[in-house]
Amino acid sequence: MKRIAVLALFAAALAGAITLTATTSRPAMAQGADSIFVKEIPQGYRDWKVVSVAHEAGDLNDIRAVLGNEIAIRAYRDGKLPFPEGAIVGRIAWSHVPSEENNKSFGREQSFVAGSPTDFYLQFMVKDSKKYAATGGWGYSSFDKNAKPTDEETMKKCFPCHQAVKERDFIFTRYSP
Repeated sequence: MKRIAVLALFAAALAGAITLTATTSRPAMAQGADSIFVKEIPQGYRDWKVVSVAHEAGDLNDIRAVLGNEIAIRAYRDGKLPFPEGAIVGRIAWSHVPSEENNKSFGREQSFVAGSPTDFYLQFMVKDSKKYAATGGWGYSSFDKNAKPTDEETMKKCFPCHQAVKERDFIFTRYSP
């Protein structure tokens, strides 16, 4: 009787191990489309270093600061591609508005400053080649000014757009020393 109990316990443990292995070893896309999205804002991003700044015209019509965590900054400075695991590149975007104070000094409207946050205020790309294998090793995120994540249908447009710069490890922004 003891032998049957031990065999039953062994069989149950083996079945559990097989189930656990099968559910944790699936490729990223098999886990669902949400596996390409970063669901939380990275801690301390406001203390990261500046990669570059930009003004986007057209439909975006914003000014933005592109930031990188220490891993990303080192890769940018060293010209290292692909970016190493753990690199995070972020973007903060604002509308741009004339600076009345500055323009008084210049005598004309020529100075613009950050205004209100845009609809896609914060965006991040997180490098994790295993977790985000289906999207070139990058997870994507976007948040509004209230830290609410962008809907998944909109987020599905990120990777296809970034494929235009595949040779730069899917990163648009170049480092501005």
